[in-house]
Amino acid sequence: MKPFMDENFLLSTDTARTLFHDYAEKTPVLDYHCHIDPKEIAEDRQFENITQVWLGGDHYKWRFMRSCGIEERYITGNAPAKEKFFQWAECLGKAIGNPLFHWSHLELQRYFGYHGVLNKNTAGEVWDLCNEKLSQPSMSVRNLIRQSNVTLICTTDDPADSLKWHKMIAKDPSFDVQVLPAWRPDRAMNIEKPDYADYLDTLSEVSGIKILSFADLKEALKKRMAFFASMGCSVSDHALEYIMYAPADEAEIERIFERRLQGQPLSKEDGLKFKTAFMLFAGREYARLNWVMQLHYGCKRDNNTFMFEKLGPDTGYDCINNYAPSSQTADFFNALICTDELPKTIIYSLNPNDNPAIGSILGCFQDAAAVGKIQQGSAWWFNDHKTGILEQMVSLASLGNLSGFIGMLTDSRSFLSYTRHEYFRRILCDLIGTWVENGEFPNDADTLREIVTDISYYNAVRYFGFKL
Repeated sequence: MKPFMDENFLLSTDTARTLFHDYAEKTPVLDYHCHIDPKEIAEDRQFENITQVWLGGDHYKWRFMRSCGIEERYITGNAPAKEKFFQWAECLGKAIGNPLFHWSHLELQRYFGYHGVLNKNTAGEVWDLCNEKLSQPSMSVRNLIRQSNVTLICTTDDPADSLKWHKMIAKDPSFDVQVLPAWRPDRAMNIEKPDYADYLDTLSEVSGIKILSFADLKEALKKRMAFFASMGCSVSDHALEYIMYAPADEAEIERIFERRLQGQPLSKEDGLKFKTAFMLFAGREYARLNWVMQLHYGCKRDNNTFMFEKLGPDTGYDCINNYAPSSQTADFFNALICTDELPKTIIYSLNPNDNPAIGSILGCFQDAAAVGKIQQGSAWWFNDHKTGILEQMVSLASLGNLSGFIGMLTDSRSFLSYTRHEYFRRILCDLIGTWVENGEFPNDADTLREIVTDISYYNAVRYFGFKL
């Protein structure tokens, strides 16, 4: 029997162990997509207790606690922090097969030096240990980032954001990790939302352009893109139900936009046409700016209306959307590449059934502009567990260029989540090590080192063009 989560956790062969310990383990982390708050980095936040770090905003844990029958007051409610932690500890002790079990114990090992098992019997000692550790200066937000070997972070930011905290971080010579904004224009695109007109007023104010037409909206966004670019932004991100392609001429888009500003109802087809025009405009601008376009799709959000009305969005009530037609994705890319305006693009689908479709699309639009110009993003959200990560990489290897893959992203609101990169790298090394030991790939140390460290870090550095 193997020991519980020892130094060779998930590494089943000698080759896998060599690849991880000699190469992947020592390679830095590039966090090119996350949801952490730049304000907490600027202010170098010190957390008061482990509940703040682990349960504040973590809908992965919230969903699991609900599945264990825990009352909501211990999840998102006003129960004392210690009671919330004890409820979580009891749930975690039975989380067999769930990635939360491995993630949580990797965090306990790496940041708190705890190599035991957290459950209802050990909750008290872990609570005391973690809180004592968190009180030390070495556990401030900036020091957590430093000890995680992170070189650069891209946050997720609305076009109307002042980027105040990014400016503050950039001017502080005591912190040498770059914290750059990433452009997330969902609110400018989501014409069907009730607060859309209010958002346009905000965007008008910060851009200095009164938005009365779609043409005005595009000009306002271009002005804000220029500001984001001046702050080091080179990455965009879009949250889509699916990649739509419903083209319409400019006059029709202007009529749709005008009807929305007048408060008239829009049909679903109107919304799709507008979003297609928006995304085509965005893609062309990204190509002009040499930005990377990230497309996250396949999520059906806010399914439990009863709880959504109580708690709001991003509280654990989203699911996989089974509708993501690959033909429309290909048509969207084709519309951009026909005028040589297809930017570097990363495709993430929440539905693992889309892996082979994505892999087939990639090969249609690659060119010499970059290694893997069109990327399949790492296994995302409901898929960033052992099975999902393996399936994504095996599919990518089967249909495309795994060696050019830009690897893992954190996609988290927690400063302890960098251990997910370790989790990913262990799975990567075990996969490659298995292929080598099965005689499916040569045991060429130089080539294997290059592949593992490139996927872990260097491919992303080159792909995004970051200056490190």
